[in-house]
Amino acid sequence: MKKSELPVKVCAVCGLPFTWRKKWARCWDEVRYCSERCRRFRCIGQ
Repeated sequence: MKKSELPVKVCAVCGLPFTWRKKWARCWDEVRYCSERCRRFRCIGQ
């Protein structure tokens, strides 16, 4: 599969789009944040 054909989501914290990664293959439906930093910020910040 080409990189341009990978699924894309928008991060719930920063609003930036991010693409599917192999490490998320089993839990892609549950992924909400583009990075660990955004996930931590969501728990602490807002």
